[in-house]
Amino acid sequence: MEFFLKLVFIFYLGSTAGWVIELIFRRIVHKKWVNPGFLIGPYLPIYGFGLVLLTTLYLGSKDMSANPVIIILLMGVAMTLIELIGGEIGLKNNVRLWDYRDRWLNYKGLICPLFSAIWTAIGAVYYYFLAPYVMDALTWFSHNLIFSYVLGVFSGLIVIDFFHSGKYYAKIRKFAKENKIVVKYERLKMDIRDFQKRTREKYSFFLPFKQTRPLEKYLSEYREKSAEKQKKK
Repeated sequence: MEFFLKLVFIFYLGSTAGWVIELIFRRIVHKKWVNPGFLIGPYLPIYGFGLVLLTTLYLGSKDMSANPVIIILLMGVAMTLIELIGGEIGLKNNVRLWDYRDRWLNYKGLICPLFSAIWTAIGAVYYYFLAPYVMDALTWFSHNLIFSYVLGVFSGLIVIDFFHSGKYYAKIRKFAKENKIVVKYERLKMDIRDFQKRTREKYSFFLPFKQTRPLEKYLSEYREKSAEKQKKK
């Protein structure tokens, strides 16, 4: 039971840290504050799974005294696979969660050598610099299992959030299939934000798809905007 709680704890750390990283990344690249990810809360499960995998590989390497280079390469492969699986699930529902189609040797716009190299570099940083802090956090958690109640609340919030966000995701998926288009999830959120700011209407950061107008209205505008871009090409 304690082992399972440790995994949840690592998942919690990765999910929240990943959300902060993505939030700052979008601010720097797109100059906009946009709530990243599929869920509305301050967590990104894909990063949680990623940290669980990185930590598992790190602990396994220490137990087997494995070559660090091999472990770091495996970390890069593992993170790339997580990205591929998450992206494929989205595409099957006509929703593109991210887009690397402008990157060299990309596969379906979901993975590419550049980001695989970035994941591998992140694996190296984790292995040599961050892992000791994660181990310290696990040690702290082992002596403060009362924190498990916080993890329980966190897990409950994610489950509730998943069903709540799933309703909007289902509407987007339905619209995309009916109109035979692929909706770029993050692009849609940024377009909604821009529209709200442009019309000086209130914008909800944590509820990007629940604004002053029905979601279908924003989706229709997204479709028209995408059609115009295709004509220009």
